[in-house]
Amino acid sequence: MLLHLSTWLEVEDYLTRSRGIIFPIGSTEQHGPTGLIGTDAICAEVVAKGVGKATGALVGPTINVGMALHHLAFPGSVSLRPSTLIALIQDYVKPLARNGFERFYFINGHGGNNASMKAAFSETYAAIADANLPNASKIRCKLANWYNCKAVKDLAAQLYGDQEGSHATPSEVALTQYVYPEVVKSATLSPTVAAKGRSIYNPTDFRAFYADGRMGSNPALATPEHGGQFYERAVKELSAGYLAFINEDTPCGIE
Repeated sequence: MLLHLSTWLEVEDYLTRSRGIIFPIGSTEQHGPTGLIGTDAICAEVVAKGVGKATGALVGPTINVGMALHHLAFPGSVSLRPSTLIALIQDYVKPLARNGFERFYFINGHGGNNASMKAAFSETYAAIADANLPNASKIRCKLANWYNCKAVKDLAAQLYGDQEGSHATPSEVALTQYVYPEVVKSATLSPTVAAKGRSIYNPTDFRAFYADGRMGSNPALATPEHGGQFYERAVKELSAGYLAFINEDTPCGIE
């Protein structure tokens, strides 16, 4: 059930059965010579829709732009500031909480969102408490990174070994190829496996060291068939995670 394809009457009826909602969140940033700029949002969205279908959960609109300031030296990348992302999450959660939603499960495709999302949850709890909402003590938010699923990481290790890397990875490229096989990209990668292991301080520094945008990865290994396997594993693991989350009564966190 997708929020944007539902009526308010259907959402009101949904709330008689469940107080949970899933939001995909990703980023709009470069992913090397063969990765789509929308990779992180595409991956989060397809997995979130799969989890929604498997669990009967309502899935909200994808948050396509995340915290990706370090990618801005590459054309096409856009970013929210951490403070903007924190404010955005509050503005998503508060009105839904007023109408009875209590469990907010964010399926994430971008590691750069993690710190800002953790801060956003803390700010959101404080704002909801200040608003004196009657269900304030029941509100829970959780960030679940699809790429950190154990089954996903195990498969990436099996398929790609030390060529998985940490950005523009073959696993995430494969998942986008599964979703959009008609726009699979190709390019000569030199070196075949990108450099890795250096901290990044700003966009200029990122591009100077990781010249083509990859970090330790070889996305040429990706195939749409691999992407289907990642999709199935992520949906299965996160479906179990979502169901556990909406039924728990413990403080939330980040996976």
